[in-house]
Amino acid sequence: MLAHTHPTPRNPERVVLLGGSGFIGQAIAARLRAEAIATAAPASAELDLGGCGAPAALEAFLRPSDSLVILAARTPDRGRGIDTFMANLRMLEHVCLALARRPPAHVVYFSSDAVYPMGAGLIREDSPAAPPDLYGAMHRARELMLAEVAPGSLCVLRPTMVLGAGDTHNSYGPNRFRRQAGKEGRIVLGGAGEETRDHLYIDDLAELTLGVLTRRSLGLLNLASGTSTDFATVARLVAARFTAPVAIVTTPRQAPVSHRAFDITALLKAFPGHLGTPLERAVALAHEG
Repeated sequence: MLAHTHPTPRNPERVVLLGGSGFIGQAIAARLRAEAIATAAPASAELDLGGCGAPAALEAFLRPSDSLVILAARTPDRGRGIDTFMANLRMLEHVCLALARRPPAHVVYFSSDAVYPMGAGLIREDSPAAPPDLYGAMHRARELMLAEVAPGSLCVLRPTMVLGAGDTHNSYGPNRFRRQAGKEGRIVLGGAGEETRDHLYIDDLAELTLGVLTRRSLGLLNLASGTSTDFATVARLVAARFTAPVAIVTTPRQAPVSHRAFDITALLKAFPGHLGTPLERAVALAHEG
């Protein structure tokens, strides 16, 4: 669960984004700039978290009053094997070495809902984290590493699937569907698209992150919309944005049907004024770019 250090929002002195050039990082940076919050997002050429000099470089970069947001990771599209797993742990090891020597005021770690097993039922913050693969295990290990070095200043965010125009990944779902429809005039479903998933619009994620930073929130929070939709419906929403007809193609099922849904009671308790973007509207916004 989440606990706010500041009962009312208070802008941090500076937010440091590790992984700020990515899809999520850019959206958070834009939201922070809109609030005139000082933001630093060192590029990998300036701060290579995988390099042996990373701990010293990050230590020198950080200030005690900083809020540090950790997004940097090799994503599954770059590999799902042991080498990627170990590279991600090594990056976080270097971050932890720096934090042990120069702790910032606030640490926000972007984990993933991949820490939860499929078929876990309605997911809440107290649902067991039992990662089914190395990607999920990597994020869970990173959470535990940070809890060792920043126990009094850590907030862990576990986002579900994120939807937005700037996503460069090609994961199965609305972002891939939009690209397929534009290039091929068709959308290819796994099976008949029966699986249900939660999709969170990128601007909603950025707004919630702003809330976490301005309240210096601590603890754990799942970031989700609270509404799960089957992929066949998502495909139809995407196809409807195109003028030319888009075929929706089913394929033989390769794996059992699985569903994922979230109880966002804790999110709404932490941010009672939050109004998420409905999926149909999010798909339209992503299409418009």
